[in-house]
Amino acid sequence: MLVTVFGGGGFIGRHIVQRLAATGHTIRIAGRDTEAAARLCTMGGVGQITPIAASVTDEVSSARAVAGADLVINLVGILFERRSGDFQRIQAEGAGRLARLAAAAGAKQFLHLSAIGAAASSPSLYAQTKAAGEAAVLAAFPDAIILRPSVVFGPDDQFFNRFAGLAAMLPFMPVVSGDTRFQPVYVGDVADAAMAALSDPSAAGKVFELGGPRVMSMRDVLRYILDVTQRHRPMIALPEGFVRLQARLGELLPTPPLTRDQLILLGKDNVVSPNTLGFQALGIEPKAVEAIVPGYLARFRRGGQRAGVAA
Repeated sequence: MLVTVFGGGGFIGRHIVQRLAATGHTIRIAGRDTEAAARLCTMGGVGQITPIAASVTDEVSSARAVAGADLVINLVGILFERRSGDFQRIQAEGAGRLARLAAAAGAKQFLHLSAIGAAASSPSLYAQTKAAGEAAVLAAFPDAIILRPSVVFGPDDQFFNRFAGLAAMLPFMPVVSGDTRFQPVYVGDVADAAMAALSDPSAAGKVFELGGPRVMSMRDVLRYILDVTQRHRPMIALPEGFVRLQARLGELLPTPPLTRDQLILLGKDNVVSPNTLGFQALGIEPKAVEAIVPGYLARFRRGGQRAGVAA
């Protein structure tokens, strides 16, 4: 098949592209950063993977990217807005645009990456526009497959790595929304779920929520990171008013460490809903945090990877 993957050069996209290439598909990686996508060309044979410049907010480049594709995958999403309205333009309108153009181009399948917590009623713009994107995708392409992962972890993640970096720098571990629960899911399992759903005709038009085998509170996550990195730090809950102020000030930075919208998300559990389709329906046994995370957080220990390893 000819497959177009929007956001294929990203954290999750790299794993999906690798699996698509291994099955022999011809792949277009569509996005604004063609240089990052070009680095993935070695995952396939000569000419099997091609970067193509496109933006989900642009009709012409998106149409060019999906032309002739049998399968279109949308992995594009943002965690904060660089300009007001970016959530709406990218996660809602952009997702709907790709589904509409894919249907018009005759694509046989469409897979869309959303997120647990997507809800039109949410006070978070991120969650609202994720829900709007799902609705727009299904309106344009009713047989689309939608994946909703919890927080995704893996060697290049911005979750465990981020807090491990803080533990290495600070004399204490700051705790925000310590009771909020997550169900961390391994990036390789998300990619496997995508491939399994695409190969299962009964998955058409369905939504799958993807969470790992262990539910962890934010406090559990931070404590686990301190244990794995062998950093002895007191865990200190930050005052709510101070956190809100930091989020407001952080939005003035090019890459904010925390935004007010993210703070809203942190106030709500991010776990698989009861009675929803998930890994089990796709025949996948998700990997535990303990099986993956220590391998890549070891570099944050004093002395690096071999710290604490017997000679």
